[in-house]
Amino acid sequence: MMNGNWLIENLLDLTHTRAAELFADKCYAWEVLAHIKDCILQIGAQLNDAAFERRGEDIWIHRTAKVAPSASITGPCIIDAETEVRHCAFIRGSALIGKNCVVGNSAEIKNAILFDNVQTPHYNYIGDSVLGYKSHLGAGAVTSNVKSDRSLVTVRDGELRHATGLKKFGAIVGDFAEVGCNAVLNPGTVLSRHSSVYPTTCARGTVPENGILKNDGRVVIRD
Repeated sequence: MMNGNWLIENLLDLTHTRAAELFADKCYAWEVLAHIKDCILQIGAQLNDAAFERRGEDIWIHRTAKVAPSASITGPCIIDAETEVRHCAFIRGSALIGKNCVVGNSAEIKNAILFDNVQTPHYNYIGDSVLGYKSHLGAGAVTSNVKSDRSLVTVRDGELRHATGLKKFGAIVGDFAEVGCNAVLNPGTVLSRHSSVYPTTCARGTVPENGILKNDGRVVIRD
């Protein structure tokens, strides 16, 4: 059964990413995860050398971006205009980071798309995930991208279940979503637009639009 809470158009504004074409023929955002690497290589080959600097193999960094000397970046990777990559950030490859983003100290990113204006400012792990426009991860918040038993990830929303066929899948974080400090987004978590997760919460399943996931698992809809 198709669930509107999972549809790309209900989660993400594709005008705020260079990867819009990657999503165009997909129904659910997690369907892009297996194709991020190839997408970055294709986009990177077409970038304007006047605007983007090549640093190492398959790494394109906009000339207005600020990257700390201590940051570690492995390609393929695109870092777009006005983005700040801070001290000891660890970008492990297959990372498409949009405009005006913050990748903070000791944050780790791999196989992920960050839309424009995403903030992951302190000690975050983002793996096999998509973070929508103006979404924000508080200090220490992470996406857990592999189940403890290594089984394939299933997305849940109430009684609905959808098998993704993916062993590695962290989270889909919708536009304007807020994730509190030290929260864990378990494999297959979907946060809808304008949703929030309380600090230290262990999140799983789907949080609806304007929903607030509290520490005890209750979801309250914002007025």
